[in-house]
Amino acid sequence: MSVIAILGAGQGMGQAIGKLFGKRGHKVALLSRDPAKLEPVVAELAAAGIEAGAFRADVTDEASIKSGLAAVKERFGAIDVLEYSPSNATLPQGSASQITRNTLQQWFDFQLFGAIAAVAEVLPDMLERKSGTILVTTGAASVRPEAAYPAFAIAGVAMGALRNWALALHTEVAASGVQVGHVAIGTFIGQSAETSADAIAPLYWDLHTERDALERVFG
Repeated sequence: MSVIAILGAGQGMGQAIGKLFGKRGHKVALLSRDPAKLEPVVAELAAAGIEAGAFRADVTDEASIKSGLAAVKERFGAIDVLEYSPSNATLPQGSASQITRNTLQQWFDFQLFGAIAAVAEVLPDMLERKSGTILVTTGAASVRPEAAYPAFAIAGVAMGALRNWALALHTEVAASGVQVGHVAIGTFIGQSAETSADAIAPLYWDLHTERDALERVFG
């Protein structure tokens, strides 16, 4: 059975992605700073017949990422799909003119460097097996910064860097059988049935299975 590790999981997109992949034959590893908060998600997935577990990983702490993904491998086996979508409402927001080195560094640590550290833990195995999928999530400011709310500019710069890195990584590893994809979400999730996490989750499955594109943009 395949394994998906969702880094930055919660009761929104992480739960929806886990449910979709779980129903299609994956064990589901949910990773966050506070795995105790993920127990209701684990219970809901279990009730649907999906094998799942919660693990601790702080995306701003490389050692925590390593130990969290190592625990996933120890319990479930090799990771076939890594999905990276952490969120943190306490990070600074601001317009382009308000960006400082300090505020941008916080976002780079959270968005880009956390993803790089996580991928480093799974990519060598994927390359050896010649199969695997890495998916990263951002807001639509990574794709259309000129159309985003001005206050999202700090986050958008870091998310744009994550998108750039992910697409460059795909170019490097695609010939070895590893798919790297990006999902940009340009809506406030859950405001309607059409913008629910369950409505967005199929984009991740499409990138994992169809492999005919590197990017999906929602909204």
